[in-house]
Amino acid sequence: MNDFLIIGGGVIGMLTACQLAEAGHGVTLVERGYCGQEASWAGGGIVSPLYPWRYSEPVSQLARGAGERYAEMAAMLLDATGIDIEYRQKGLLYLRVEDAEQAFAWAQRQDWPLEKVEAPFIYAKEPWLCEGIDEGLWMPTLGSVRNPRLCRALRTRLEALPSVLLMEQATVQRLIVERGRACGVETEQGRVEAGRVILCGGAWSSVLLAEHDVALPVRPVKGQMMLFATPPMAGGRQLLKRVVLSDGRYLIPRGDGRVLVGSTLEQTDFDKSTTAEARESLWHSAVAMLPALADCRVEQHWAGLRPGAPDGIPFIGEVPGIAGLFVNAGHYRNGLVLAPAATRLLVDLLLGREPAIDLAPYRPACLGGAGRTGA
Repeated sequence: MNDFLIIGGGVIGMLTACQLAEAGHGVTLVERGYCGQEASWAGGGIVSPLYPWRYSEPVSQLARGAGERYAEMAAMLLDATGIDIEYRQKGLLYLRVEDAEQAFAWAQRQDWPLEKVEAPFIYAKEPWLCEGIDEGLWMPTLGSVRNPRLCRALRTRLEALPSVLLMEQATVQRLIVERGRACGVETEQGRVEAGRVILCGGAWSSVLLAEHDVALPVRPVKGQMMLFATPPMAGGRQLLKRVVLSDGRYLIPRGDGRVLVGSTLEQTDFDKSTTAEARESLWHSAVAMLPALADCRVEQHWAGLRPGAPDGIPFIGEVPGIAGLFVNAGHYRNGLVLAPAATRLLVDLLLGREPAIDLAPYRPACLGGAGRTGA
């Protein structure tokens, strides 16, 4: 029996497993499908909340320093696995921002570089953008990762750690709680026991807890995205080099020249199907920002389920009423952004270390009673 059992093989679950194993503990990770194939794979990989000034302080606290952590993680994973997660710190261009004053006030409080820029600067950075842009905001330090590669690198790292047991295609049928304490799970592959159980199941976390009369207000919010295959350009140039955000939609360049566009926000329960309406909407948003994409082939169109929690603040900590059961879920649109700090916070709690930030805003103490509800 291992020290820890982690339910869920997304970035949150895999990073938690890495940290616990590297601290000398035995870890079993159980995943219903294959590691990194759900929300962690489906997202865009921007290492910042889209409009960070619109979020509450608890979210901002977890997001702070994410770029530096991903730069370190990219170097570590490349050395350990040979996989480049394509962390690119090329900056972000905001177009059509209506609350710029709020953005600058936030940037000043956070000591975060943000500046107003005009057309010559914008077109010098991204000459293929649509005509008629007069001004925008420029965040020079923002980065992005190619999340499918991040998932692959983390899984490869876990496979190399002798104290980690990966159990994929093992759907958890129920949590095992005996005398008020979590001691394992029943899966399609049999019973799995551990000293402590950590629930990192994203949008599915609430389903498992509901069987034990714990109401976790985390619900699935579908997001559809598309990937354009762009033609080779002379001199190795790319059609887009930086993340561009306009009217809530974004374009993300990949290292091989492809361009990703996202995303929709849909309340469809656990339905992950793609729709013609979303495809058309995403295509028009992408072409409105980067007209040359009209002549490019749509290579992929997919959907993922974000784990939406009230105010986008994740639940991190021990589940009330069930000893030995911990949760780290509800990161909504910012799973990759918050993952390094959120997982470190929970691991600090599990190992009795002094946390770098206050755990109080994330504790699931209100579950089953008053407190954060809805989504």
